[in-house]
Amino acid sequence: MYRLWLTFAQTATICLAILFVVATLKPEWLPGKATTAVEVNQAELPGVASVSGKTVSYSDAVRKAVPAVVSIFTSKEVKRPKNPFLNDPLFRHFFGERLEDEAQRAFGLGSGVIISHKGYILTNQHVVEAADEIEVALSDGKKLPAKVVGNDPETDLAVLHVDAQNLPAITLGQAENLRVGDVVLAIGNPLGVGQTVTMGIISALHRTGLSINTFENFIQTDAAINQGNSGGALIDSSGNLVGINTAILSQTGGSIGIGFAIPVSTAKQVMEQLIETGAVTRGWVGVELQEITADLADSFKLGTAAGVLVAGVQRGSPADRAGIKPGDIVLTVDGKHAGDPDSMRTLIVALAPGKQIMLKLKRGPNELELPVQVGKRPKAQRPLE
Repeated sequence: MYRLWLTFAQTATICLAILFVVATLKPEWLPGKATTAVEVNQAELPGVASVSGKTVSYSDAVRKAVPAVVSIFTSKEVKRPKNPFLNDPLFRHFFGERLEDEAQRAFGLGSGVIISHKGYILTNQHVVEAADEIEVALSDGKKLPAKVVGNDPETDLAVLHVDAQNLPAITLGQAENLRVGDVVLAIGNPLGVGQTVTMGIISALHRTGLSINTFENFIQTDAAINQGNSGGALIDSSGNLVGINTAILSQTGGSIGIGFAIPVSTAKQVMEQLIETGAVTRGWVGVELQEITADLADSFKLGTAAGVLVAGVQRGSPADRAGIKPGDIVLTVDGKHAGDPDSMRTLIVALAPGKQIMLKLKRGPNELELPVQVGKRPKAQRPLE
């Protein structure tokens, strides 16, 4: 009897142990145990997120533009006063040569955009200014020496050339079709961390009066732009180039969401002249311009603040020879409305030197038209247009 009871106890113990293991690890094996499906919110596959069935990923635009954006590394010789300790033979023996070499080289970082498969690269003039060595790093890691084809300090643009063929050139977009609120992406090499893409919107168009360049017509964006992004690409949501990232407003040196890009239309005009002749030729008539405020409009009895006030005329200039006088108010330039000094300046510099145009003026109570033969804009000629 004892032996029978012992066998029963052992069998029951083993069965309970098996039941415990199955209930813990495989409860679905037990009869009468219904499985319950838990409903969860499952994310879609990366890169295909959608709103109302439309994709909101910009990976296609990035993939299209990224191969055409390069990193630019520069170095230049900087003449600095020599450390007086370098004249000490003992100090020079231990430290002098190394310290002197390090002090005479300055290194820079920026970005650029390949605009031709023949090796032409567009960037900012301040990225390559005074550089005696320029190296371009392509998106695939290949590095090539580059030389400056031409630069234009007044728009802060420069064109480089590398000895290579069949490079991936970017597609130029239409800056004229941009609207405030459009999504844009900035591509460059900020702070040397490597090629980086940031996203934002167009915050404003036709920004002027910032005293960054002589000629300003900036696209403002909140896409993050930092040191090293200069010369890089601002693209639209289709991957087309709409601007060259140029500057930021910041009290810390980092991005606070106020960045500026040169429109691709301006960049294209400058680029073509630099490639063809190595320099940019602009029109000039030799007048100093001033905006007409409400107070000036009252003092001149204009009724409205239309036009641009001629504050000064350079002696011997095309404007002087044409009879334009200080106090005249320019209404149109060759039939095009001059609404403010910046717009009039843009109209004048776009004219070909040697061309004869008509300026419509208001002088006192009278309106008159004077023929002016456009001259060639002198270098660094900012105040007189």
